[in-house]
Amino acid sequence: MDSGMTSMAAMRSFRRDPSVTAREIPEGTVRRILGVAGPYRRELIAFLSLVVLSALIGVLTPLLAGEIIDRIARLSGTAGDIVQIALVIAGLAVVDAGSSLAQRWYSSRIGEGVIYDLRSRVFEHVQQMPVAFFTRTQTGALVSRLNNDVIGAQQAFTSTLSGVVSNAIGLVLTATVMLTLSWQITLLSMVLVPLFVLPARRIGKRLQEITRESYGLNASMNASMTERFNVSGALLVKLFGRPSVEAEVFRDRAARVRDIGVLSAMYGRTFFTALTLVAALATALVYGLGGSLAFAGELSPGDVVALALLLSRLYGPLTALANVRVDVMSAMVSFDRVFEVLDLAPMIAEAPDAVDVPAGNRSVEFDSVSFSYPAAKDVSLASLEDVSLPEHGGPPAMVLQDVSFRAEPGQLVALVGHSGAGKSTIANLVPRLYDVTGGAVRVGGVDVRQATGDSLRAAIGVVSQDAHLFHDSIRANLRYARPDATDDALWAALTGARIAALVASLPDGLDTVVGDRGYRMSGGEKQRLAIARVLLKGPGVVILDEATAHLDSESEVAVQHALDTALAGRTSLVIAHRLSTIRNADQILVVEGGRIVERGTHPELLAAGGQYADLYRTQFTDGEHTVDDTGRAVEVG
Repeated sequence: MDSGMTSMAAMRSFRRDPSVTAREIPEGTVRRILGVAGPYRRELIAFLSLVVLSALIGVLTPLLAGEIIDRIARLSGTAGDIVQIALVIAGLAVVDAGSSLAQRWYSSRIGEGVIYDLRSRVFEHVQQMPVAFFTRTQTGALVSRLNNDVIGAQQAFTSTLSGVVSNAIGLVLTATVMLTLSWQITLLSMVLVPLFVLPARRIGKRLQEITRESYGLNASMNASMTERFNVSGALLVKLFGRPSVEAEVFRDRAARVRDIGVLSAMYGRTFFTALTLVAALATALVYGLGGSLAFAGELSPGDVVALALLLSRLYGPLTALANVRVDVMSAMVSFDRVFEVLDLAPMIAEAPDAVDVPAGNRSVEFDSVSFSYPAAKDVSLASLEDVSLPEHGGPPAMVLQDVSFRAEPGQLVALVGHSGAGKSTIANLVPRLYDVTGGAVRVGGVDVRQATGDSLRAAIGVVSQDAHLFHDSIRANLRYARPDATDDALWAALTGARIAALVASLPDGLDTVVGDRGYRMSGGEKQRLAIARVLLKGPGVVILDEATAHLDSESEVAVQHALDTALAGRTSLVIAHRLSTIRNADQILVVEGGRIVERGTHPELLAAGGQYADLYRTQFTDGEHTVDDTGRAVEVG
């Protein structure tokens, strides 16, 4: 088997959590949908009133047409009387046209309002979710909720609601009038209807299942496109030579969506055709039986024509109502998928009695902190993950245990250790990207769980090893930290970050677009722009997460100079890969297995001859350099 087929087999071997496909629409969904429509109560009443008016006009027009036929057949009245009735019919047509336009305006107002409300609620809610949510969730699946599912939900208040109301009212009125004209013909024309309506109800559940599967597959395709169409994903596909495999996986999903679309269309068309056939046969029955009754004197010619015209308005609503279960269930599925996101409560929320972090105190303290990452069910939804497997039982593993230290205002504390030791986890707890499992993290003496989000964000600035920039101008990326910053403040921040000269040399200067995730800039340039963003923000606490780990020597020197400016006078928590950059730290913490195993200054830790000394000598004994007893690098030979 070639490598492509092996990869395909491996990807197909992943199994989706059964809870995704087996999920039923919960009770109370209808009540919540009505709650969404609450702000549009007046528009809904006006809309439904116009729908009722159109239904009444639809019944009156055939009766007036029948009256014209009767007068012509009996040669009763005058030509002027017939013209008057015709003018009434024309007037009703004009009113119906105006009503149709008004219905469209109201339905658009309601539908677009619902889209706006739901999208705004979902977007705001997702912004409040913890980082753990985004580490598990596929971006494309979230985008699908805000686009496809919200629009599907909107259909409930436009086409579905108006269709149900108008068809139901039209059906009742039409059947009532027909029964008054000839109950025999009415009953005979409807005798075949149950043969088609009852199976339509049974097929509703199956259509609900394939609709949900279709939404899931569309979300999966969106997720795949979102990941593969950004710069990082496109580079990965090109560098590892898998475009044909990616295309085949996408075609498989798209083919299933196609097949579901065909199946759904055939279900609907089959019932539509069957009921249309019934309507045609019933119309023939009306003309045949009605004509016979007219010759026998039991019906007038106008009644026969009116019955035939009314019958067309009887089977139309019947056809639509036979399929309305599909539309209703589709809307219910869309609403359920939106509510599913809204019902996922953020694990990190601001306390009701939250207080601001003091402006004058920028200490950072860890007090017997323990931490374990939350379970998937607590932070994410299986339906938002293209591959979601049931998690193994048992308590989550502890990542940090009994971590305690304090960084006084203005001090630099460095975290060192092997990859996976827990350094980044410690850094992530300070800005409250996660909440501790035990103990407390304090900034300025305030437990971060009791601090207001705005004051905590204002107090802390972060520069990570993969600085993220939006696909926007340099100016917009910098002002994301401080929207009211002047150009002079921007240039001052760029100067402090040692990148002002480069930006000034660009043809568009501050208006230069950096590209998707900043990919038009080099790694060192991105880092210095990220540092400029932090300088512009002016936080009292700065966290550096291996900010120079993947840079070349020249870029590292430039970034290190920029960092010296950024850290001056600020409390700093630095995760260091290159130990040479933290020799002057006020305190160095060696992290191993989620614990602090050593602490002290650079000379103290070297003299202790422990793990830090081993790490340091390993880095500086490379065949050209070694270290002396004081820890200084010296040339060999």
